[in-house]
Amino acid sequence: MAAAFKTFDPQRALALAAETFDIEARALLGLKSRQGDGFTRAVKTMLDCRGRVVVMGMGKSGHVGRKIAATLASTGTPAFFVHPAEASHGDLGMVQAGDVVLAISNSGESDELAAIVPTIRRIGTTLIAMTGQAESTLASHADIVLSSAVDQEACPLNLAPTASTTAQMALGDALAVALLDARGFREEDFARSHPGGALGRKLLMHVVDLMRRGDDLPRVGPATGFTDMLREMTRKGLGFAAVVDTDDRVIGIFTDGDLRRLIERGGDLRALTAREVMHPKPRLVRGDALAVDAAGVMEMHRITSVLVVDDQDRLIGALNSNDLMRAKVI
Repeated sequence: MAAAFKTFDPQRALALAAETFDIEARALLGLKSRQGDGFTRAVKTMLDCRGRVVVMGMGKSGHVGRKIAATLASTGTPAFFVHPAEASHGDLGMVQAGDVVLAISNSGESDELAAIVPTIRRIGTTLIAMTGQAESTLASHADIVLSSAVDQEACPLNLAPTASTTAQMALGDALAVALLDARGFREEDFARSHPGGALGRKLLMHVVDLMRRGDDLPRVGPATGFTDMLREMTRKGLGFAAVVDTDDRVIGIFTDGDLRRLIERGGDLRALTAREVMHPKPRLVRGDALAVDAAGVMEMHRITSVLVVDDQDRLIGALNSNDLMRAKVI
């Protein structure tokens, strides 16, 4: 039967929160002095691994292990999580010779891990133990031991895994950071692992993926009359018309802003041609440029559209700020 609730004390809750932060902060700082040859050997072993890093753990250590596996995989180290209990019932078939097993257990005495360690060793894997007990059964069977020991849990009863799981998480992050640095992992590599995220969109999406093209492009020749040019701009609805020569090379642009300025000056505009009113040397980008770089050009020059050209400056597309916003590049 659950114990009855005591009267809630807001100040005590805040005091316990502060104490939790202090205990877990000390636990993290304590990890620094506990790392040495074991940590560097673990990083080198994972770096040299031609298979995958297989992360295992039971209970709260298992939850931490799933996160560590995900972090490793997203930063260039192929990794996945296998539940030790399921491993005993067939999932151990996912572990192959040449893999590295990272087994996580604060006590180092998890029955489920102990049951599969002999088989793991026979498969021909390297076993790395992340444990808070250097003299544990798991540590004694491991090739490499990483200490995640903490002096106390943040739980007032010193029972619930709190500081120990925080230490495990931080140690896993430290491994991932050391590995991505050793691999020369870059922003572009991270983006490839996260194509649906903001960074992925910025680093993987190119102008050619977003640009308007074909019949959607407002284009006119230099001799096109003013009225016909306005009709073309109105039909295409992009707020400008590209002026191109007979080879489709861009020679100028006429925008809504140019139209407003002409109206303010007054006079008969109907007799003018595109060449007479266009703005020469417009801002151009290549189709293979990153969309985020095109956004930078627009921002730098305070414009809302750019023309897209090939390596011969022939018009192949157009891009405006609305296209970039729809794609969540900006």
